[in-house]
Amino acid sequence: MASGERIFVQAIRRYCATHGIALDVRAGGWLLAMRSRAKRHFAFGYDIGLNSAIAHRLANDKSATAEVLALEGVPCVPHHLFLNPSMGAHVAGPDWQQAMLALLRQNPQGVVVKPNEGTSGRAVFKVTDRDALDRAVTEVFASSLGLVIAPYVEIEDEVRVILLAGQPMLVYRKERPQVVGDGVHTLRELATAAGHDRGLSELGTREVNAIVPKGEQRILNWRHNLDAGARPVLMEDGEVRAACAKLAVEAADTIGITFASIDVVRVDGAWRVLEINSGVMMEALAKLHPELVQATYDAALDRVFGAYR
Repeated sequence: MASGERIFVQAIRRYCATHGIALDVRAGGWLLAMRSRAKRHFAFGYDIGLNSAIAHRLANDKSATAEVLALEGVPCVPHHLFLNPSMGAHVAGPDWQQAMLALLRQNPQGVVVKPNEGTSGRAVFKVTDRDALDRAVTEVFASSLGLVIAPYVEIEDEVRVILLAGQPMLVYRKERPQVVGDGVHTLRELATAAGHDRGLSELGTREVNAIVPKGEQRILNWRHNLDAGARPVLMEDGEVRAACAKLAVEAADTIGITFASIDVVRVDGAWRVLEINSGVMMEALAKLHPELVQATYDAALDRVFGAYR
Protein backbone atom coordinates (compact mmCIF):
# COMPACT_ATOMS: atom_id res chain seq x y z
CA MET A 1 0.00 0.00 0.00
CA ALA A 2 1.51 3.32 -1.08
CA SER A 3 2.64 5.68 1.66
CA GLY A 4 0.27 8.63 2.05
CA GLU A 5 -2.45 6.96 -0.03
CA ARG A 6 -5.92 8.33 0.58
CA ILE A 7 -8.29 6.39 2.86
CA PHE A 8 -10.73 6.18 -0.05
CA VAL A 9 -8.17 4.32 -2.17
CA GLN A 10 -7.11 2.09 0.72
CA ALA A 11 -10.73 1.10 1.36
CA ILE A 12 -11.27 0.15 -2.27
CA ARG A 13 -8.00 -1.82 -2.28
CA ARG A 14 -9.18 -3.84 0.73
CA TYR A 15 -12.59 -4.49 -0.80
CA CYS A 16 -11.13 -5.61 -4.12
CA ALA A 17 -8.56 -7.86 -2.44
CA THR A 18 -11.25 -9.50 -0.31
CA HIS A 19 -13.65 -10.09 -3.21
CA GLY A 20 -11.22 -11.11 -5.94
CA ILE A 21 -11.69 -7.93 -7.98
CA ALA A 22 -8.80 -6.64 -10.09
CA LEU A 23 -7.84 -3.04 -9.34
CA ASP A 24 -5.77 -0.69 -11.46
CA VAL A 25 -4.83 2.59 -9.74
CA ARG A 26 -4.15 5.42 -12.18
CA ALA A 27 -3.56 9.19 -12.13
CA GLY A 28 -1.94 9.18 -8.71
CA GLY A 29 -4.90 7.40 -7.14
CA TRP A 30 -7.59 9.69 -8.50
CA LEU A 31 -8.81 7.18 -11.11
CA LEU A 32 -9.56 3.64 -9.95
CA ALA A 33 -10.41 0.96 -12.52
CA MET A 34 -12.02 -2.18 -11.09
CA ARG A 35 -12.93 -5.38 -12.90
CA SER A 36 -14.75 -8.43 -11.57
CA ARG A 37 -15.38 -11.52 -13.71
CA ALA A 38 -18.44 -9.87 -15.26
CA LYS A 39 -18.23 -6.13 -14.64
CA ARG A 40 -15.93 -3.17 -15.24
CA HIS A 41 -16.40 -0.18 -12.93
CA PHE A 42 -14.61 3.10 -12.27
CA ALA A 43 -14.28 5.39 -9.27
CA PHE A 44 -13.02 8.93 -9.70
CA GLY A 45 -11.86 11.35 -7.03
CA TYR A 46 -14.09 10.51 -4.08
CA ASP A 47 -17.00 9.41 -6.27
CA ILE A 48 -17.60 5.68 -6.07
CA GLY A 49 -19.81 5.74 -9.17
CA LEU A 50 -23.29 4.97 -7.79
CA ASN A 51 -24.97 8.27 -8.64
CA SER A 52 -26.63 9.31 -11.87
CA ALA A 53 -24.96 12.01 -13.92
CA ILE A 54 -27.63 14.61 -13.11
CA ALA A 55 -27.59 13.86 -9.37
CA HIS A 56 -23.80 14.14 -9.40
CA ARG A 57 -23.93 17.48 -11.24
CA LEU A 58 -26.59 18.91 -8.93
CA ALA A 59 -24.74 17.85 -5.77
CA ASN A 60 -21.45 19.30 -6.98
CA ASP A 61 -23.08 22.65 -7.75
CA LYS A 62 -23.91 24.49 -4.52
CA SER A 63 -26.23 26.95 -6.22
CA ALA A 64 -28.14 24.25 -8.11
CA THR A 65 -28.51 22.17 -4.93
CA ALA A 66 -29.99 25.13 -3.04
CA GLU A 67 -32.34 25.99 -5.92
CA VAL A 68 -33.70 22.45 -6.24
CA LEU A 69 -34.15 22.04 -2.48
CA ALA A 70 -35.94 25.40 -2.25
CA LEU A 71 -38.24 24.41 -5.12
CA GLU A 72 -39.35 21.36 -3.14
CA GLY A 73 -39.63 23.20 0.18
CA VAL A 74 -36.66 21.49 1.83
CA PRO A 75 -35.10 23.86 4.40
CA CYS A 76 -31.68 24.95 3.18
CA VAL A 77 -29.15 27.78 3.25
CA PRO A 78 -29.54 29.85 0.04
CA HIS A 79 -26.56 30.11 -2.30
CA HIS A 80 -26.64 32.82 -4.98
CA LEU A 81 -24.64 32.06 -8.13
CA PHE A 82 -22.27 34.47 -9.89
CA LEU A 83 -20.35 33.46 -13.01
CA ASN A 84 -16.81 34.61 -13.68
CA PRO A 85 -16.84 37.86 -15.70
CA SER A 86 -13.81 36.58 -17.64
CA MET A 87 -16.31 34.48 -19.60
CA GLY A 88 -17.87 37.65 -20.98
CA ALA A 89 -20.71 40.01 -20.07
CA HIS A 90 -23.19 37.85 -21.97
CA VAL A 91 -22.45 35.02 -19.49
CA ALA A 92 -21.81 36.85 -16.22
CA GLY A 93 -24.36 39.59 -16.91
CA PRO A 94 -23.75 43.34 -16.77
CA ASP A 95 -24.89 43.92 -13.18
CA TRP A 96 -23.14 41.18 -11.22
CA GLN A 97 -21.18 43.58 -9.00
CA GLN A 98 -24.31 45.53 -8.04
CA ALA A 99 -26.09 42.27 -7.26
CA MET A 100 -23.27 41.20 -4.95
CA LEU A 101 -23.36 44.52 -3.12
CA ALA A 102 -27.12 44.23 -2.77
CA LEU A 103 -26.69 40.86 -1.03
CA LEU A 104 -24.13 42.41 1.31
CA ARG A 105 -26.54 45.23 2.19
CA GLN A 106 -29.35 42.74 2.80
CA ASN A 107 -27.17 40.78 5.24
CA PRO A 108 -25.54 43.22 7.70
CA GLN A 109 -24.23 40.27 9.72
CA GLY A 110 -22.07 39.41 6.70
CA VAL A 111 -22.00 36.98 3.80
CA VAL A 112 -19.92 33.94 2.90
CA VAL A 113 -18.17 33.84 -0.47
CA LYS A 114 -16.94 30.50 -1.81
CA PRO A 115 -16.46 28.57 -5.06
CA ASN A 116 -19.66 27.16 -6.51
CA GLU A 117 -17.96 23.77 -6.81
CA GLY A 118 -15.47 22.19 -4.47
CA THR A 119 -15.18 20.87 -0.93
CA SER A 120 -12.98 21.04 2.18
CA GLY A 121 -13.65 24.73 2.88
CA ARG A 122 -10.90 26.03 0.62
CA ALA A 123 -11.19 29.65 -0.60
CA VAL A 124 -14.13 30.31 1.73
CA PHE A 125 -14.42 33.85 3.08
CA LYS A 126 -16.67 35.60 5.56
CA VAL A 127 -16.99 39.27 4.60
CA THR A 128 -18.80 42.21 6.15
CA ASP A 129 -17.75 45.17 3.99
CA ARG A 130 -17.17 46.07 0.37
CA ASP A 131 -13.37 45.94 0.45
CA ALA A 132 -13.39 42.44 1.93
CA LEU A 133 -16.01 41.40 -0.61
CA ASP A 134 -13.86 42.65 -3.48
CA ARG A 135 -10.82 40.75 -2.16
CA ALA A 136 -12.75 37.53 -1.68
CA VAL A 137 -14.40 37.70 -5.10
CA THR A 138 -11.08 38.39 -6.80
CA GLU A 139 -9.43 35.42 -5.10
CA VAL A 140 -12.24 32.97 -5.83
CA PHE A 141 -12.60 34.07 -9.46
CA ALA A 142 -8.83 33.64 -9.91
CA SER A 143 -9.34 29.86 -9.83
CA SER A 144 -13.08 29.26 -10.35
CA LEU A 145 -15.58 29.82 -13.12
CA GLY A 146 -18.33 30.49 -10.61
CA LEU A 147 -18.84 31.51 -7.01
CA VAL A 148 -21.74 31.58 -4.62
CA ILE A 149 -22.68 34.08 -1.95
CA ALA A 150 -24.62 32.84 1.05
CA PRO A 151 -25.86 34.81 4.03
CA TYR A 152 -23.60 34.35 7.05
CA VAL A 153 -25.56 32.54 9.73
CA GLU A 154 -24.58 31.65 13.28
CA ILE A 155 -24.33 27.87 13.05
CA GLU A 156 -25.11 26.32 16.40
CA ASP A 157 -24.23 22.82 15.25
CA GLU A 158 -23.20 21.10 12.01
CA VAL A 159 -23.81 17.43 11.32
CA ARG A 160 -22.74 15.24 8.42
CA VAL A 161 -24.92 12.34 7.33
CA ILE A 162 -23.47 9.64 5.07
CA LEU A 163 -26.38 8.14 3.15
CA LEU A 164 -26.55 5.01 1.02
CA ALA A 165 -29.82 4.32 -0.80
CA GLY A 166 -31.81 6.27 1.75
CA GLN A 167 -30.15 4.66 4.78
CA PRO A 168 -28.00 6.74 7.16
CA MET A 169 -24.76 4.79 7.40
CA LEU A 170 -22.87 7.28 9.58
CA VAL A 171 -23.99 10.44 11.37
CA TYR A 172 -21.47 12.68 13.10
CA ARG A 173 -21.08 16.19 14.42
CA LYS A 174 -18.29 18.49 13.32
CA GLU A 175 -16.85 19.79 16.56
CA ARG A 176 -14.86 22.97 16.04
CA PRO A 177 -11.56 23.43 17.92
CA GLN A 178 -11.93 25.40 21.14
CA VAL A 179 -10.00 26.26 24.28
CA VAL A 180 -10.97 27.05 27.87
CA GLY A 181 -9.48 30.11 29.52
CA ASP A 182 -7.37 30.02 32.65
CA GLY A 183 -7.33 33.76 33.39
CA VAL A 184 -3.58 33.88 32.73
CA HIS A 185 -2.85 33.05 29.10
CA THR A 186 -3.96 34.74 25.88
CA LEU A 187 -6.12 33.07 23.29
CA ARG A 188 -3.08 32.68 21.06
CA GLU A 189 -1.08 30.98 23.82
CA LEU A 190 -3.92 28.62 24.71
CA ALA A 191 -4.55 27.72 21.07
CA THR A 192 -0.85 27.14 20.39
CA ALA A 193 -0.50 24.90 23.44
CA ALA A 194 -3.49 22.86 22.26
CA GLY A 195 -2.16 22.62 18.70
CA HIS A 196 -5.03 24.66 17.26
CA ASP A 197 -3.19 27.80 16.24
CA ARG A 198 -3.63 27.43 12.47
CA GLY A 199 -7.12 28.94 12.53
CA LEU A 200 -6.14 32.08 14.44
CA SER A 201 -5.39 34.04 11.26
CA GLU A 202 -9.13 34.53 10.76
CA LEU A 203 -9.56 36.18 14.18
CA GLY A 204 -8.76 39.76 15.03
CA THR A 205 -5.42 40.73 16.57
CA ARG A 206 -7.05 42.12 19.69
CA GLU A 207 -9.05 38.94 20.21
CA VAL A 208 -6.13 36.52 19.87
CA ASN A 209 -3.88 38.59 22.15
CA ALA A 210 -6.47 38.99 24.91
CA ILE A 211 -6.32 36.90 28.09
CA VAL A 212 -9.25 34.48 28.22
CA PRO A 213 -11.08 34.61 31.57
CA LYS A 214 -10.91 31.45 33.65
CA GLY A 215 -13.51 28.87 32.66
CA GLU A 216 -14.69 30.66 29.52
CA GLN A 217 -14.75 28.75 26.23
CA ARG A 218 -13.52 30.22 22.97
CA ILE A 219 -14.27 28.63 19.59
CA LEU A 220 -11.28 29.15 17.31
CA ASN A 221 -12.84 28.95 13.86
CA TRP A 222 -16.21 30.08 12.48
CA ARG A 223 -16.03 27.28 9.92
CA HIS A 224 -16.93 23.65 10.69
CA ASN A 225 -14.76 22.11 7.99
CA LEU A 226 -12.78 19.04 9.03
CA ASP A 227 -9.81 20.33 7.03
CA ALA A 228 -9.96 23.53 9.10
CA GLY A 229 -9.44 21.65 12.36
CA ALA A 230 -12.93 20.45 13.27
CA ARG A 231 -13.19 16.97 14.78
CA PRO A 232 -15.76 14.33 13.77
CA VAL A 233 -17.81 13.04 16.72
CA LEU A 234 -20.22 10.15 16.14
CA MET A 235 -23.77 10.87 17.28
CA GLU A 236 -25.69 8.46 19.44
CA ASP A 237 -29.26 7.45 18.67
CA GLY A 238 -31.77 10.06 19.75
CA GLU A 239 -34.03 12.86 18.57
CA VAL A 240 -31.26 15.06 17.18
CA ARG A 241 -29.66 12.27 15.18
CA ALA A 242 -33.05 11.19 13.86
CA ALA A 243 -33.96 14.74 12.83
CA CYS A 244 -30.67 15.20 10.96
CA ALA A 245 -30.99 11.85 9.21
CA LYS A 246 -34.60 12.56 8.23
CA LEU A 247 -33.68 15.91 6.66
CA ALA A 248 -30.71 14.38 4.85
CA VAL A 249 -32.88 11.61 3.40
CA GLU A 250 -35.40 14.20 2.23
CA ALA A 251 -32.64 16.21 0.56
CA ALA A 252 -31.15 13.12 -1.12
CA ASP A 253 -34.55 12.04 -2.41
CA THR A 254 -35.14 15.53 -3.80
CA ILE A 255 -32.09 15.44 -6.08
CA GLY A 256 -32.22 11.68 -6.62
CA ILE A 257 -28.82 10.83 -5.21
CA THR A 258 -27.86 7.34 -3.99
CA PHE A 259 -24.54 7.68 -2.15
CA ALA A 260 -23.68 11.06 -0.66
CA SER A 261 -22.53 13.02 2.35
CA ILE A 262 -25.03 15.68 3.38
CA ASP A 263 -24.21 18.53 5.74
CA VAL A 264 -27.06 19.90 7.82
CA VAL A 265 -26.79 22.87 10.17
CA ARG A 266 -28.82 24.16 13.08
CA VAL A 267 -29.57 27.87 12.86
CA ASP A 268 -31.88 29.55 15.40
CA GLY A 269 -32.86 26.11 16.65
CA ALA A 270 -33.96 24.79 13.23
CA TRP A 271 -32.15 22.36 10.94
CA ARG A 272 -31.33 23.24 7.33
CA VAL A 273 -29.35 21.61 4.56
CA LEU A 274 -26.03 23.36 3.93
CA GLU A 275 -24.76 21.28 1.03
CA ILE A 276 -24.68 17.84 -0.58
CA ASN A 277 -21.51 16.09 -1.74
CA SER A 278 -21.60 13.37 -4.38
CA GLY A 279 -18.06 12.35 -3.50
CA VAL A 280 -18.01 10.73 -0.07
CA MET A 281 -14.79 11.67 1.71
CA MET A 282 -14.18 10.20 5.17
CA GLU A 283 -10.45 10.76 5.64
CA ALA A 284 -10.77 12.49 9.03
CA LEU A 285 -13.35 10.06 10.38
CA ALA A 286 -11.22 7.06 9.34
CA LYS A 287 -8.48 8.14 11.74
CA LEU A 288 -10.89 7.57 14.62
CA HIS A 289 -13.23 4.87 13.29
CA PRO A 290 -11.52 3.01 10.45
CA GLU A 291 -13.75 -0.04 10.73
CA LEU A 292 -16.96 2.00 10.29
CA VAL A 293 -15.54 3.83 7.28
CA GLN A 294 -14.46 0.56 5.66
CA ALA A 295 -17.89 -0.97 6.29
CA THR A 296 -19.58 2.02 4.65
CA TYR A 297 -17.44 1.85 1.52
CA ASP A 298 -17.91 -1.94 1.48
CA ALA A 299 -21.68 -1.53 1.51
CA ALA A 300 -21.52 0.98 -1.35
CA LEU A 301 -19.29 -1.33 -3.42
CA ASP A 302 -21.61 -4.26 -2.69
CA ARG A 303 -24.29 -2.31 -4.55
CA VAL A 304 -21.91 -2.04 -7.50
CA PHE A 305 -20.62 -5.61 -7.64
CA GLY A 306 -23.08 -7.69 -5.63
CA ALA A 307 -24.95 -9.12 -8.62
CA TYR A 308 -21.81 -9.62 -10.72
CA ARG A 309 -19.40 -11.49 -8.44
